[in-house]
Amino acid sequence: MEMERKDVFDLVLLAALWGGSFILIRYAVPSFGPFALILVRVGLATLLLLPILIVKGQLGEFKTHWFHACVVGLFSSAFPFLLFAYAMISVSGSFASIVNAGTPIWGAIIAYFWLGESMTKNRILGLLMGVVGVVILVWGKLDFGDQGLGWPVLAVLGATLMYGISASYTKRFLTGVPPLVTATGSQLGSTLVLLPFGVLFWPETMPSAAGWMSAMVLGFASTGFAYVIFFRLISRVGPANTITVTFLIPLFAAVWGAMFLDETITVRMLIGALAIFSGTALATGMLKGRKAAKSI
Repeated sequence: MEMERKDVFDLVLLAALWGGSFILIRYAVPSFGPFALILVRVGLATLLLLPILIVKGQLGEFKTHWFHACVVGLFSSAFPFLLFAYAMISVSGSFASIVNAGTPIWGAIIAYFWLGESMTKNRILGLLMGVVGVVILVWGKLDFGDQGLGWPVLAVLGATLMYGISASYTKRFLTGVPPLVTATGSQLGSTLVLLPFGVLFWPETMPSAAGWMSAMVLGFASTGFAYVIFFRLISRVGPANTITVTFLIPLFAAVWGAMFLDETITVRMLIGALAIFSGTALATGMLKGRKAAKSI
């Protein structure tokens, strides 16, 4: 499907919203803590998406598929959001967003073993390039001492793994289900699971007004509204075009990080990003060789 000007605008807006989510998390998580912040995030997204679901007359579909829609939310929202929130107490949003760009690579690996999807030579090469890029990024950071970044880096990698699992779970159990049903169910399921933990670990000191503003933008804009744009793009231009947002998110995360948090981009991050982007493009078929590669 060809992209029109309004589709390009939506794609850039989506990248800006999701790129901003890394910076919003990093700004708000010290005040809220991971559990409370992510509860607010998914709770607000649910409040936005649920009325849209009802207005569009898809409540019946949700009642039919609620279980799998809620379960997929654990892997697409609750777990990865928590892992990112924990990690970004220590690592920059730019670093996390670049590693996140390799999500399709892990998705391809999981789909190969779980769903039996074929592996072309181009995809294998792309996977290897992506893994090299990740190694470049994390090399020297896996120090698990008191001042080390080992656990936060593993948390970021774990979040991308969760996203990969959610993609295969969605394809296995929710194929043909309206995307808005999946999106709403994922946020509702995440809210219900995180509610007791968010209450238990609610901060003793009330977060500042700026912290609350960041959390609200994160929930309503970078999660709820972003989902609406994401699924609108899928319906208009297809998933292959929509997934190109992966390459734009780190750009916006870097810009927002530099503007608001004085984050810097290192040469190692640029080299790692290039390897991850190239590998992802090759593994997902955005870059194709002259001849079709055989599957294995």
